[in-house]
Amino acid sequence: MSQHTSALLIINGKGAGNEEVRLAVQKLRDEGQTLHVRVTWEQGDAARYVKEACQLGVATLIAGGGDGTINEVAAALTALPAGSRPVLGVLPLGTANDFAVACNIPLMPEQALQLAMKGRAVPIDLAKVNDERYFINMATGGFGTRITTETPEKLKAALGGVSYFIHGLLRMDTLKADRCEIRGPDFQWSGDALVIGIGNGKQAGGGQQLCPDALINDGLLQLRLLIADELLPALVASLVNGEENKNVVSAALPWLEINAPHEITFNLDGEPLKGTHFRIEVLPNAIECRLPPNCELLG
Repeated sequence: MSQHTSALLIINGKGAGNEEVRLAVQKLRDEGQTLHVRVTWEQGDAARYVKEACQLGVATLIAGGGDGTINEVAAALTALPAGSRPVLGVLPLGTANDFAVACNIPLMPEQALQLAMKGRAVPIDLAKVNDERYFINMATGGFGTRITTETPEKLKAALGGVSYFIHGLLRMDTLKADRCEIRGPDFQWSGDALVIGIGNGKQAGGGQQLCPDALINDGLLQLRLLIADELLPALVASLVNGEENKNVVSAALPWLEINAPHEITFNLDGEPLKGTHFRIEVLPNAIECRLPPNCELLG
């Protein structure tokens, strides 16, 4: 098989023993596909394997894991010269798989790997934060961030994405808004935000569509704020039913800046970033990704 049809699978160490994945990899190899496999053990492994993929000359780099693994691989791809940058493929193996689910990427390993190896490559946007961090799916702040970072691993393992929602209900007594100021082109807002969603993708926290109008190829980020007036009705109406109300502020922006009088935490595809100032901008057509024809994140 030509080297131009080969791929390298970077798989999160948690999924290395997945028998379905092993069988799917073997099936592709039996078909004559060249598929290298590397397993991450610690921070920085994915970036190192991305460099190795470039040296091998593979056409596709497959991120096997949850949203955090996809984030790490996608961010590392941006460091490569555009002319030698492999296409991103996705093998969903995380708890929530919010990016993959929103893209309609199959959750079965064999189908996902077939798509990752042979699917149509399309340019997609990434978001850059403070010139140093990235997200491919969503940045969330406020109560939603605390829930996703505090949800126990055992609960996630047992219940999957719904665990975030259940844990959130259990922690309703800890509802606390973050005071901040947000500005962007022709947009300015300041006040107390219970939930801040900045979406390149539509959903986070195990299936909650915080940014239902977001697309990954429109050159824009969808900002969605759940403000702190009438907290519980807003939470129910906006996150469960997807209904608009006076407690929700929305905007579509190519960039935005957030300033807060105290340290707040943003969750970038599952990875926390603390600070008092954030500049978030979209990078149009930053990388290519193999996606299904029915991907709902493409405009």
